[in-house]
Amino acid sequence: MQFDGIIPPTSLREIPEFTRHAESIGFDAIWSSETQHSPFLPLALVAEHSQRLDFGTAIAVAFARSPASLAYTAWDLAQASNGRFILGLGTQVKAHIERRFGLVWPASPVKKLRELIAGIRSLWAAWQTGEKLNFRGEYFKLTLMSPFFNPGAIDHPHIPIFLAGVNTGLSRLAGEVADGFHAHPYHSEKYLREIIVPAIEQGAAQSGRRRSDVSLVVSAMFATNKFEEDLMRSQIAFYASTPTYRPVMAHHGWEDVADQLRNLSRRGNWGEMALMINDEMLETFAVLASEEDLADALIERYTGLADRLMIYSPYQPGEREEFWKRLLNEVRKAR
Repeated sequence: MQFDGIIPPTSLREIPEFTRHAESIGFDAIWSSETQHSPFLPLALVAEHSQRLDFGTAIAVAFARSPASLAYTAWDLAQASNGRFILGLGTQVKAHIERRFGLVWPASPVKKLRELIAGIRSLWAAWQTGEKLNFRGEYFKLTLMSPFFNPGAIDHPHIPIFLAGVNTGLSRLAGEVADGFHAHPYHSEKYLREIIVPAIEQGAAQSGRRRSDVSLVVSAMFATNKFEEDLMRSQIAFYASTPTYRPVMAHHGWEDVADQLRNLSRRGNWGEMALMINDEMLETFAVLASEEDLADALIERYTGLADRLMIYSPYQPGEREEFWKRLLNEVRKAR
């Protein structure tokens, strides 16, 4: 099991130092997200200021971009890093696509994402082999690639594509067409084993592949003290209030709680929502342990399930260094 880190929301000026620290402390990969900043711009600096680290987006919002824009960016990052870049894509939810990005939510998100991935790979193949670009789908038509716009072949043309999701549709799609799957931090071990992994296996079987062909990346929520427990209750409540994520609570028989959380969020009663997450729910969705025992608890829960593991807390150079070193060393020993 690989152990990865998360790039904190920060300015581009801080990325070189962060990258050097993350590589020296021993992370296997680092991931950038699309929250307050571009997910791609920091990674150009990661490529420049690291030698060993894999890195990628976890995630970039796929439906906010065209296949061509994603293909060009990934191609450049793969070339700059000698093949260490991973393109992680997610759909986001309808409200964000329509109201944050000002775009149209597709009638079939799974179908559009499948087509977008195929379009990206068609562009890569045209650049690498010189074959004619001729991709035609319901959502995208890609047929023009003159030499002036062709970046040409690179040394590491196989760029892994990872997908992210909560429910079975995107899990199956990852098994069918992707190299990896980012499980949402809002999950339980039971939900991963009984819902996500079987869906990945179904998708893989449709393409004549195996589950082992798809790397499962897990971001684990955790708490080592009362303050962190309260934070996790709030985070779990926030995620559980999202209608798209209702199946996670429903799988444990807590769908009524999810509905109540949704109603509270609509009224803006954020303070009340965390009180709905009882101890059983907290222990189900977050790993609870002391700092000294957290590594063992993570290993116990995720060994044989996750191929790559990270915790739901960005690495901050200079903060809790011993904590991070202990985690990395213990996970490394368990491989």
